Amino acid sequence: MARVLPQAVSDHYRAQQRLIVATLGLTRREWSTIGSDFDAGWARIGPRLALLTASAQLGAARSGASYVPASLAEVGASPEAVGTVRPEGFAGIAADGRELETLLYGAVVKAREANADSLDERLRIGGQWLDMAVHTTISDTARSAASVAIAATPKTGWIRHVNPPCCQRCAVLAGKLFKFNQGFERHPRCDCFHIPYAESDPFDPGVYIGPDDVKDLTKVQRRAIGDGADMNQVINSRRGRSADGLYTSEGTTRRGWNSYVKRELAKQRGEVARETATSAGRRGYVKNYVVRRTGPRPTPEAIYKFASSREEAVRLLAANGYIVADLSKVARMAL
Repeated sequence: MARVLPQAVSDHYRAQQRLIVATLGLTRREWSTIGSDFDAGWARIGPRLALLTASAQLGAARSGASYVPASLAEVGASPEAVGTVRPEGFAGIAADGRELETLLYGAVVKAREANADSLDERLRIGGQWLDMAVHTTISDTARSAASVAIAATPKTGWIRHVNPPCCQRCAVLAGKLFKFNQGFERHPRCDCFHIPYAESDPFDPGVYIGPDDVKDLTKVQRRAIGDGADMNQVINSRRGRSADGLYTSEGTTRRGWNSYVKRELAKQRGEVARETATSAGRRGYVKNYVVRRTGPRPTPEAIYKFASSREEAVRLLAANGYIVADLSKVARMAL
């Protein structure tokens, strides 16, 4: 059931965006004074950049830790946390454990390595990298503090909230429910965040992500979706692709939607879907884990490359699991 996004979550997001904008204004001002001698300039501005970013991290961690219990209380779930998040512990270090100044020095490296003739162009390229690093560090800090607050609250998980426009990677994760200990996949400048929920009362945050909300879909992907293909199936087909981009292994395992469709089509023909078995090595306690697949799955690009008409393309999209609907309906489209 869809619900209105808790006010505490919205307030946290807006506060975080204001913090990022304010911090970037300060770090850009510092970077603009580095001068042509990068070593001497960095010795002067590096510690200040690290201090500005650490201060922003502290604010982000405080907000990230506090909105979790406030959000749960809004939806009528108030489990008692087993501990208190210490925001100070999140400031001064990068997401990978490095000291902040070491991370931010990457701006100097980018400026030096830039294929540019002028100092201004080198500074612009280095400044862009610095913006990305500061933005991502602040966002990561808020997410880290929120994840610790969720982990410290018994029987609490989280929902991924995506702010459109977004990228393909985030679009397929929008609204999904996760356990407290599942990692938050993100990319540079990612502004997605956690919505905490009580495991006894999961809910739909009611945010629909459509093709117009995804900024990096290709023309072929948009064409396939326009012809009725499921957006998530189309996006996920980019994983496990062959070198020529014509086939993908995504969705071909026994639990994949493509495999369900292939088995249903074989059943309609009075046949048994053919599978190949490959060893995936050890998985958990199973030494010789075997993965069964229903053969190569053409990508949407391959389908449109070889289909002689739109009707044939739609049939092939259905036959290869890109159209998600009742299995019998998909089978009728595919046969």
